[in-house]
Amino acid sequence: LECIFLYVYDVRTFTPFYFLVEPVDTLSVRGSSVILNCSAYSEPSPKIEWKKDGTFLNLVSDDRRQLLSDGSLFIRNVVHSKHSKPDEGYYQCVATVENLGTIVSRTAKLTVAGLPRFASQPEPSSVYAGNSAILNCEVNVDLVPFVRWEQNRQPLLLHDRVIKLPSGTLVISNATEGDGGLYRCIVESGGPPKYSDEAELKVLPDPEFTSNLVFLKQPSSLVRVIGQSVVLPCVASGLPTPAIRWMKNEEALDTESSEKLVLLAGGSLEISDVTEEDAGTYFCIAESGNETIEAQAELTVQAQPEFLKQPTNIYAHESMDIVFECEVTGKPTPTVKWVKNGDMVIPSDYFKIVEHNLQVLGLVKSDEGFYQCIAENDVGNAQAGAQLIILEHATTGPLPSAPRDVVASLVSTRFIKLTWRTPASDPHGDNLTYSVFYTKEGIARERVENTSRPGEMQVTIQNLMPATVYVFRVMAQNKHGSGESSAPLRVETQPEVQLPGPAPNIRAYAASPTSITVTWETPLSGNGEIQNYKLYYMEKGTDKEQDVDISSHSHTINGLKKYTEYSFRVVAYNKHGPGVSTQDVAVRTLSDVPSAAPQNLSLEVRNSKSIVIHWQPPPPATQNGQITGYKIRYRKASRKSDVTETLVTGTQLSQLIEVAALTVNGTGPATDWLSAETFESDLDETRVPEVPSSLHVRPLVTSIVVSWTPPENQNIVVRGYAIGYGIGSPHAQTIKVDYKQRYYTIENLDPSSHYVITLKAFNNVGEGIPLYESAVTRPHTDPTPMMPPVGVQASILSHDTIRITWADNSLPKHQKITDSRYYTVRWKTNIPANTKYKNANATTLSYLVTGLKANTLYEFSVMVTKGRRSSTWSMTAHGTTFEFVPTSPPKDVTVVSKEGKPRTIIVNWQPPSEANGKITGYIIYYSTDVNAEIHDWVIEPVVGNRLTHQIQELTLDTPYYFKIQARNSKGMGPMSEAVQFRTPKGKAPLNGVLFCVSSVGQCFPHGSPTSPLDSSVLLVIIVSVGVVTIVVVVVIAVFCTRRTTSHQKKKRAACKSVNGSHKYKGNSKDVKPPDLWIHHERLELKPIDKSPDPNPIMTDTPIPRNSQDITPVDNSMDSNIHQRRNSYRGAGRHESEDSMSTLAGRRGMRPKMMMPFDSQPPQRKLKASRFPVLPVYPVVLGNRYE
Repeated sequence: LECIFLYVYDVRTFTPFYFLVEPVDTLSVRGSSVILNCSAYSEPSPKIEWKKDGTFLNLVSDDRRQLLSDGSLFIRNVVHSKHSKPDEGYYQCVATVENLGTIVSRTAKLTVAGLPRFASQPEPSSVYAGNSAILNCEVNVDLVPFVRWEQNRQPLLLHDRVIKLPSGTLVISNATEGDGGLYRCIVESGGPPKYSDEAELKVLPDPEFTSNLVFLKQPSSLVRVIGQSVVLPCVASGLPTPAIRWMKNEEALDTESSEKLVLLAGGSLEISDVTEEDAGTYFCIAESGNETIEAQAELTVQAQPEFLKQPTNIYAHESMDIVFECEVTGKPTPTVKWVKNGDMVIPSDYFKIVEHNLQVLGLVKSDEGFYQCIAENDVGNAQAGAQLIILEHATTGPLPSAPRDVVASLVSTRFIKLTWRTPASDPHGDNLTYSVFYTKEGIARERVENTSRPGEMQVTIQNLMPATVYVFRVMAQNKHGSGESSAPLRVETQPEVQLPGPAPNIRAYAASPTSITVTWETPLSGNGEIQNYKLYYMEKGTDKEQDVDISSHSHTINGLKKYTEYSFRVVAYNKHGPGVSTQDVAVRTLSDVPSAAPQNLSLEVRNSKSIVIHWQPPPPATQNGQITGYKIRYRKASRKSDVTETLVTGTQLSQLIEVAALTVNGTGPATDWLSAETFESDLDETRVPEVPSSLHVRPLVTSIVVSWTPPENQNIVVRGYAIGYGIGSPHAQTIKVDYKQRYYTIENLDPSSHYVITLKAFNNVGEGIPLYESAVTRPHTDPTPMMPPVGVQASILSHDTIRITWADNSLPKHQKITDSRYYTVRWKTNIPANTKYKNANATTLSYLVTGLKANTLYEFSVMVTKGRRSSTWSMTAHGTTFEFVPTSPPKDVTVVSKEGKPRTIIVNWQPPSEANGKITGYIIYYSTDVNAEIHDWVIEPVVGNRLTHQIQELTLDTPYYFKIQARNSKGMGPMSEAVQFRTPKGKAPLNGVLFCVSSVGQCFPHGSPTSPLDSSVLLVIIVSVGVVTIVVVVVIAVFCTRRTTSHQKKKRAACKSVNGSHKYKGNSKDVKPPDLWIHHERLELKPIDKSPDPNPIMTDTPIPRNSQDITPVDNSMDSNIHQRRNSYRGAGRHESEDSMSTLAGRRGMRPKMMMPFDSQPPQRKLKASRFPVLPVYPVVLGNRYE
């Protein structure tokens, strides 16, 4: 839900601007005159111009084309020849109002009939009397309306027996002697008439022998538009004279009683006012004696574009996003384009056409004007438009200053999260809303994103482009308007990891009733080696998707439901993670025999010789296919072995049968035997039934309930009952019900009215004697609504429970409920926005709402109901549930190597789906042994506003396993699944020497070109450090010899060896290494007010800078600073001198300290603690310094 403030002094109104008349398709002949109509309405009157084939016409200097006063186009003396067709084409009317905008009409096609040319001409022929004959005269399609016929040089009059087909062909049916003569056709299209050849038609007497049945003219497939008429020609010849009949889709057509279908002379079929239902395959069947022939043709019906939803006028402010909606239908499916002020809208980053709708993003003042949706297909086109007005903000009081400290707290490839502080003019800012304006760097058009509620000071901008620089600014709004803008903030999104594309040619086919096989191919853009595939599948109609990991290009899913449709998709994985999913493919498992019997079997004895059996199909889940029929088995109760089977096809339930269901695969299980006894003799139906034995009525406000008992004489057949009713007379309305029914409710009556009711039993002979009763419906009462509850309060009890209390002013002062009233409590959350209300009833003045989501804002309201009276909903109360520990792990964990640094990896992740509060920190666990105890894993803490982290100085060509755990103020959540990553191969350091420099926090191999120290400086450092080390060792040795015996038993830190083990002096049994290992359960993030880290996105675990930055975990940790400097990750895991950590392969790497978390309350931002920096010293492989 976005809060948008519209502050305006004077709202401009929309201007009516539309076409009264638009041009239509027109057929003309050369030399004639044509008018293309067009008229538009607006105040002031618009200027009308015309386009032909997309280009404006210059009507000022045109002698033949003239603009009429109403805007229509008049074309005089149409020109058309073989090499010059200046008037034929597509015309469009353009209306413009200065300082307002421009609209365009639909396009109209002007067709000019060509020069007459005969594709076929009449030929001499003969016909037997009573038979049919045809004379061809086919010309250009556009000249057909100008064709006429002559017989013996005289105009031929057409009638029921002699017709002209749409192609120009002449059909003569039931020929007589007077039909003989010379025939020719004439084309008159404005110039001199064009005559065809003359052909003689001879009419022969009817012979006594028969002749073969043949088609003289067969129907051909046609395409017509809704509302047009169509003629399907069909003329046959033979002796005896053939009879013609028509069928559509294997159903006989009744041409005699239909007003729409007409059988023309010779047998042709005319269909008037075509609709979509008329489309299909038509069969012309000619029959003569024992001979039958048939011909078929397909009729396709098309529809012009028609608007289901038209664009509507829109008010908006600059930087907003708007959508003009446009929904069209037609056949073929129309294409849609958009026009702004007469110019085509070209899709771009800010103008997008999505499902025919036009999205305009980041409005600017020049976007004002008229927008039109133009739909086109092969049949025609249509247009509909709307106006956009850009409003300006107005102020009526003091405005807020600019928001402070706007920062990008989270940057990803496609979204950026911004946070800020309140303006200095309003330090509390509880009633302020904010708008974030953003654009690509170098683009003037801004877009805007608004905060969802007052006081919120963060927003996430979605749908950004990777590796792109965006500029952001924030403005605050109060009740008077928008304030000052913050300074522009420039942020670049992260580059997108190269992931695989979709797997092509995914196919799925059913292998059995319970299995489906899916195949696919390698993605065309794998962006590296494909490591594996994940196949997702889901039963149609459910939302639970399952998946399976596949290493090949095909897989068979077993254990599926029979005859059930499933959807499948495939995602390829490379070293960077999951790629683009394929489109879903759907396939249904094969059918099988039903696994259950039909339901609700019942028997109804009709007479002495028949029983009607009723049933319902088996449950849908057990049908296992399309039910094609039912098998009946019946027998006499006295002879169990005498069993008869009857097969009934179709699925009609009211049959004289008994039941087992069939599919194409076979017969399913049958129902249990159900017995019924037929009558000894049939009931009497030679006379009408007697009067029903009783009739009772119960009036309500708008209905009357009628009940009765059957006639006392049960030997006369009763087929049903007729109920008559009306005000003052029972003959106004009559309702018939089944003979088994014993009551009926008459609905929709008038209140306070006197009704007379009659009841009669009837059978096939007639109706019996009626029984009368009367009743007066009750008066209509309109209960006044009750007062809604007041003082609704929401008390937060836990992370999932809120108590709602309220007061009822319609109760006495002591608020004691003594009647049957009850209260309805409803609640919902606004995230997502379309969440539906949940309801619960209560009989007290409070209700405990449970099962809520943690750290979620809910709104509550209450209404009271007493009998038929209800109140409106009360004022809403709001409450936010307490936070709770995360109940899901961080998701989408990926590990990638850093380019150019093979020993450094980057871990990326997304927050947990169920964070249940603000995430204050993450812990990254990693190890080379996935089965190691979790306290043996190395850990890296990360503050909560970061979703990526670098880990440096890993061992080359080594598999690592990573897990991530999130925490909030309530505690730690579950860990994610382990993600494996193998570091790349690389070259070992030269001479086995690594130099670690505290000032830059990196280790460099001797001789490496990346070493910041040249050989002379290195030599000086080595000598100096060596001398200092010797002096320190001597001082420590002297100091240690003076210790008392009790002090000698204490732990002593030894110097560091090359393989990560510890060397201690004296007896190894008595001396243990310092216990500086920081246990996982003690990890806390150190809260500070503001992070000095300048990089809000990427973080490393730094080497500590000074000893004061260390926060003690507990009293058991030695406070000796020298011991802290000799501690390193993994120290204290083994007591043996030669013991090694599972990560001991990281030789010569920079030592890292674990970052402890303290146990401060979580009210303040979390920041990783700092530690002292180790001095620069050389580590020589294979040697020790003690």
